[in-house]
Amino acid sequence: MNSTVIEYQAGRVHILLNRPDRGNALSPEMVDSLVQHLQAAYADDQVHTVLLQGRGPHFCTGFDLSDLEHLSDGDLLWRIVQLEMLLALVWRSPVRTVAVAQGRAWGAGADLFAACERRCVLPGATLRFPGVNFGIALGTRRLSQRVGEDTARRWLIEGGEISAQSAHEAGLATDRCDSASEFITQLRPPIASVLTGAYLREATRSGMRDQADADLAQLVRSAAVPGLRDRILHYREQLRAARTHLRPPGA
Repeated sequence: MNSTVIEYQAGRVHILLNRPDRGNALSPEMVDSLVQHLQAAYADDQVHTVLLQGRGPHFCTGFDLSDLEHLSDGDLLWRIVQLEMLLALVWRSPVRTVAVAQGRAWGAGADLFAACERRCVLPGATLRFPGVNFGIALGTRRLSQRVGEDTARRWLIEGGEISAQSAHEAGLATDRCDSASEFITQLRPPIASVLTGAYLREATRSGMRDQADADLAQLVRSAAVPGLRDRILHYREQLRAARTHLRPPGA
């Protein structure tokens, strides 16, 4: 099964994250596929919109760590750098990028959502940025641009889940809709040409135009602290213990 499914229709590229059995967690293969689809879309002067969705109950539950026990710190560092390069590609898109989130948009999934231009949350969606639990500074500046320094700092340092309502009120989500089809139907082609839209997007990225290299350097410094794999393993065990504690008796 392909990790992503892509459709082209009337100037719009629809990319579907297609690993519902894994919560659409971002494997290296999926990240590579997304990069290729995005680069192809950007190179097509007929494309004005890239739409990202997840198949199944969740948009994207984050980094795929199913093989964590077999990875070194170096392997993880490379995967995190690969992910940051994808997020920067979405953030600096010359065309309109749209994400529709249902269920969980956690970790790298929340960062992918935040990097898009239009961001719709569906009822019951939750977002979470857990990178601080294992010392990763991923997407910090982009989140701050979306919701402001104080809110971004609180969400990152204090952790916890962010509801669809809170995400919308803070500006992390631009839209709230009852269904994905309702939101997508309302999307109209931009009135600006693809070329003009690309110029306007670059011109309105206030304070961000020269920060891509700085963000990558900050991420590498945070991830290069020895013990990355062990920190992630510890966080995963904490999550499992919390789920077990919350499980109803007899469940």
